[in-house]
Amino acid sequence: MKILVIRFSSMGDIIYTTPVVRCLKKQLPDAEIHFLTKPAFRYIYDANPYLDKLLLLKDKLGDTIAEIKKEKYDYIIDLHSNLRTAIIKLRTGVQSSTYKKQRIKKWLSLKFNLKLVPLTHLVDRYLETVKFLNVTNDSQSIDYYIKGSYQLSDLLPETHQNGYVAFVIGATHFTKRMPNDKIISICRQINYPVVLLGGEDVKANGEVITQALGNKVYNACGITSLDQSVYLVANAISIIGFDTGLTHIAEAFNKPIVSVWGGTVPELLGVQPYHVEKVLVAGIDLPCRPCSKFGLGHCPLGHFKCMNDMPEEPIINFANNTISS
Repeated sequence: MKILVIRFSSMGDIIYTTPVVRCLKKQLPDAEIHFLTKPAFRYIYDANPYLDKLLLLKDKLGDTIAEIKKEKYDYIIDLHSNLRTAIIKLRTGVQSSTYKKQRIKKWLSLKFNLKLVPLTHLVDRYLETVKFLNVTNDSQSIDYYIKGSYQLSDLLPETHQNGYVAFVIGATHFTKRMPNDKIISICRQINYPVVLLGGEDVKANGEVITQALGNKVYNACGITSLDQSVYLVANAISIIGFDTGLTHIAEAFNKPIVSVWGGTVPELLGVQPYHVEKVLVAGIDLPCRPCSKFGLGHCPLGHFKCMNDMPEEPIINFANNTISS
């Protein structure tokens, strides 16, 4: 049996496909499992032992379709469910099973602040697509495999090599990120050194935070690669992070996580931390929340209460109690 799983983007959505690939391979050990994604996200599956072959989406969809036809798959598991995957399924003629996105329920929930989307994790919804193969959920966490061989002494100053809290301050959209002064206040009250993680886009934010707190905080934003950042979250005492890919990847290591949500909500997307033993999901109820499904460049109402009014004490207590235990 030869099976192609498809998910083109984004980082968080693809990391949650890893239990599907693992369950397919472990429960159908004679099957050959392939995965198709965009080149930008190949790193998620590069070292995955449950995958037999990784296919990368080509510039011309016709070239990808030709490659799929050549492989002669028995089944396509479509975890993206968009126009391109519909064309792929139509033109290849391969028997398929498709993830149900619940677009109308999500739109109504967002537009009218309703709770129409069942509280089912994205992983469980993905796994519905392989039930016809008698593949079931193994109730394990997501998978991520660090590619490089690193040492904390090569990545962190000596002050941070004997235990630290990783704070993922990056996120694609403004409404997912906590203001700098809020992060400064939280970091000041955490009982261990703090390592800030994120991309080049939040490096300046990290500098503002380190200037306020001195040697207690190390700003690794824009310095460490993604793989190195994953290594740092894997070795942290605990993690605080926003709705962003690195925070989701951190779930693979079963470390205590504070998952902080501003203008987006995990219930709408089904992406709350998955099979992590110690979790705090931080977010406040507001009539304007969620303001979007994936985040915005600014607060539509200008007050940004979802982050500005976020209680700090539960986050601090969780981090400090995790450390002491």
